[in-house]
Amino acid sequence: MEITIEESPVTRKTRELCQTLLDEPGVRSIRQRIDAFLEDEKARTQYEELVAKGQALQEKQQNAMQLTDGEIAEFEQQREGLLNNPVARGFLDAQDELQQVQQSVHKYIKKTLELGRIPAEEDLAEGSCGHGCGCHGH
Repeated sequence: MEITIEESPVTRKTRELCQTLLDEPGVRSIRQRIDAFLEDEKARTQYEELVAKGQALQEKQQNAMQLTDGEIAEFEQQREGLLNNPVARGFLDAQDELQQVQQSVHKYIKKTLELGRIPAEEDLAEGSCGHGCGCHGH
């Protein structure tokens, strides 16, 4: 038995938003830098090794073990090597930019649902949760 799910207006508009995001030149640039990183074995290996090293050092600290100067220097050297690799640097920047896009979209949707209207710029200002929340001392 096949079950079909009717597409709601919200689902259609969400799909439109997704297509708009994909068509956005900035998002395409982000995607290209991520793809370039995924295709570059050297950059991926540098990144994976740095992440593994960072996790090992963090685990050591959590177990109340002292990090040696050599361990810290080695980590910093690996980190610098990664940041000096243009493909890896592009990937790291792309990750940050993608997170900013996600946060912006989430913030607009969250505020719309909270306020029951499309938020104005002042509604989106940092530290503002909108009028009627009880924190503004009106």
